[in-house]
Amino acid sequence: MKTIGLKQADLDICIREAQRERVIITNNGKPLALIVGIAGMDEEQLQLGSSGKFWTFIEKRRKEPTISRAELEQKIKIRNSKRKKAKRNPVVSCRPRVIAGK
Repeated sequence: MKTIGLKQADLDICIREAQRERVIITNNGKPLALIVGIAGMDEEQLQLGSSGKFWTFIEKRRKEPTISRAELEQKIKIRNSKRKKAKRNPVVSCRPRVIAGK
């Protein structure tokens, strides 16, 4: 992080520097502002990055148990083979047809 005094701060330079690293603007040695570069980010990234609700969601998900990539691929392979079997062996209803009045 780069620190620049308010009296020495030039907006153009601060913005350019902020694209590489965060810039703290100080007044009498105390932090006053933080400039963060956002070049290359879209509106959705900016909204999510500043959303407390989103980060709470992420924290909860990170605490949940995980599986390895190999386990995931095995589960997908099993699920796909079950689907292929189901397509080859469609379920046929054997219920007798009821005709009204008989």
